Amino acid sequence: MIHELRVYNCVPGRLPDLNRRFETITLKLWDKHAIRPVGFWTTLIGTDHQALTYLLEWDSLGERERRWNAFQSDPEWIAARAETEKGGQIVARIENQILAPTAYSKLR
Repeated sequence: MIHELRVYNCVPGRLPDLNRRFETITLKLWDKHAIRPVGFWTTLIGTDHQALTYLLEWDSLGERERRWNAFQSDPEWIAARAETEKGGQIVARIENQILAPTAYSKLR
């Protein structure tokens, strides 16, 4: 089991739009593509209050590549993303890490 840590740094003021897109569009499409989110967080204390951080769970890098690529190329996602960004870009920068658990990790 591996995990993917993603941080979406939003254009100032657009975090509510990103949260709405996840709640109403993205999660349904992830279900369709069997993408498994572990959790989502916003910053309570820290330097960036315009960021959404989330964790995904994968069986392998191969699974991640297949499922993520299928999601990214899904015409429904492409259309929905374009519709939600009619008023301008939502995400300014994405940070991404693929994590492997240590032998003593509770989450594996």
